[in-house]
Amino acid sequence: MKKELLMASALVSTLGVASVAQAVTATMAGSMKVGAEFESADDSTTDSNTVMDQSNFNISLSETTDGGTTISTSFEIVDEGTVAADDDNAIKLTFTDGSALELLNAGNAAGTHVVAVPGAAGEQGVGGTSTNNAPGDVDFAAGSTALGVEWHSAADFMADGLKMSASFSTDNGAAKTATARLENSWGIGATYVTTAGDTTLTIGGGVADGEVARNGTQSPDKGGFNVGVSAVTGDLTIGVGYGDGDTFVANDATATSDRQVDGSVTKIGASYVTGDITLAIGVTSGEAKDSDTFGTAGTTDDSSDSTSASVTYAVASGVSAVVGYTTVDTNNEGVSTTDGGSAWYVGATMSF
Repeated sequence: MKKELLMASALVSTLGVASVAQAVTATMAGSMKVGAEFESADDSTTDSNTVMDQSNFNISLSETTDGGTTISTSFEIVDEGTVAADDDNAIKLTFTDGSALELLNAGNAAGTHVVAVPGAAGEQGVGGTSTNNAPGDVDFAAGSTALGVEWHSAADFMADGLKMSASFSTDNGAAKTATARLENSWGIGATYVTTAGDTTLTIGGGVADGEVARNGTQSPDKGGFNVGVSAVTGDLTIGVGYGDGDTFVANDATATSDRQVDGSVTKIGASYVTGDITLAIGVTSGEAKDSDTFGTAGTTDDSSDSTSASVTYAVASGVSAVVGYTTVDTNNEGVSTTDGGSAWYVGATMSF
């Protein structure tokens, strides 16, 4: 019996060593946000307040082969009342020349090169229930499916400060249904970074297109473009972005739930760091013409205009206090809606 225990112990020990030796390198990051939101909608809706309790946990996995190719991926768990796992993560191969290839869940290259525009911190927002489809993100027309690949150039591709990407995705070939869906997509994008005196300029954007089908019949395409620029001078960052294109909303399997959306959006923002305090402001203005008759352009405007501002104070390493404010004005089919209003947020974030 003693010999059997010794053999079992040795086996477990050996397997443990082998497991550690063969493990990829893992790094962790995440945050916990706790705060209160105070929302004031239009005059016909009751004001409300909510405790915001949000956490996320990210694990990145990476290992390098003997030939110098780095293989990496990641996953994230987000808790916003219900636990959800983010599985839209590709397997990424980074080669010795600095170029890279993402396999599966790769996304769209036009979205990869969206220039980051400063915006307010905090979890404040104004919720609504109308069919307003004005876009809020400049890459709203850049679609992709899970069966996709994306190639990334090395830095300084063809010119100093230039990086480029190209992507393609396709669907799983399942039977077509009454709900519209993206069949395939492609995208190209580029980012160029340069300096002008004490200012660092980043210019980026991309073009995307995709085929959409419902019941096996070709429908209006999903696609468009985005462009943006940001300027960083010392502690001040200013950015602007613009997107334009066509997309669709597929809520369920009924014909009237598929809406063709032709829209555009502009984002402008600025942030300034002074000591332990970060001041930020952002403006987003989106508009669209949507139609319940899929394949027929809409004739009246949806719009959503929001302004947000925040003050973030670094309390300690990894700990920050945030006060944020947002005001939103909306119109649906050319008529003012009850989705507008304002919201305050007061909270703290702990990151690691």
